[in-house]
Amino acid sequence: MGANTKVLRNRIKSVDSTLHLTKAMGLVASSKIRKAMEAMAKSQEYAEMAGRIVSNLATCSECEKSPYMAGNPDGRTCIIIIAGDRGLAGGYNANVFRVARDFPDAQFIAIGKRACERYGGEYSAEYFSFAQASELAKELCRRFAQGEISRVGIIGTKYISMMSQESYVSWILPLVREESEAVKGIVFEPDELSVLNMAVPIYTAGKIVSAVRESFASEVSARRCAMDSAGKNAKEMIDRLQLEYNRARQGAITQEITEIVAGSGM
Repeated sequence: MGANTKVLRNRIKSVDSTLHLTKAMGLVASSKIRKAMEAMAKSQEYAEMAGRIVSNLATCSECEKSPYMAGNPDGRTCIIIIAGDRGLAGGYNANVFRVARDFPDAQFIAIGKRACERYGGEYSAEYFSFAQASELAKELCRRFAQGEISRVGIIGTKYISMMSQESYVSWILPLVREESEAVKGIVFEPDELSVLNMAVPIYTAGKIVSAVRESFASEVSARRCAMDSAGKNAKEMIDRLQLEYNRARQGAITQEITEIVAGSGM
């Protein structure tokens, strides 16, 4: 009985240590959520405005000559994959890598330490800057214009709510001309084609930053939910183990009393 109570006591201490860890990580995630949400909203607004300009330009017939309107079919698919810097976020990272399995021949550019561990790279998702995005976008646009890659995409996580996030893949290049009439009343200098070619790297950088910010907001939200769930499970386990410990301890006390009574009777 003594050995049994010792094992239960050690298990309670171990689970209690885990509970303190989940609480700490949950508080850290909570402290980052507001800032992450603000950054996500700002980056989405920027990407939306840049996308609107590019979409307007893409409707111009002159812009069909742009190298960004049609990819080289013999080129390789290049995908920016955005995962978390840390684990303990439920299925956040696993869902991203599950989407990536649909593109076994693609070249991956990793953002986030978990993605970098798998595909190589050094970009952090939390501290990814617009300067890094601009540098990456320029390089991708150059390679696309020269025909080295046939299309450029992003695998990230869409923020739906605090309780729900969804992994996705979206394509940035080549540009798709929408089935609509060219926008009238807008004058581009020096001409539409030149402006489009200059705007695409900026648009690409905006899309990358927006995807990273949204993925990071999804990560901290998923981690907070995962830590809340883990904390509740730990509390339930401690209660169950404490009950078992009390029963084992009571049994040990009863056995000792019985042995003492039996000994005194002899």
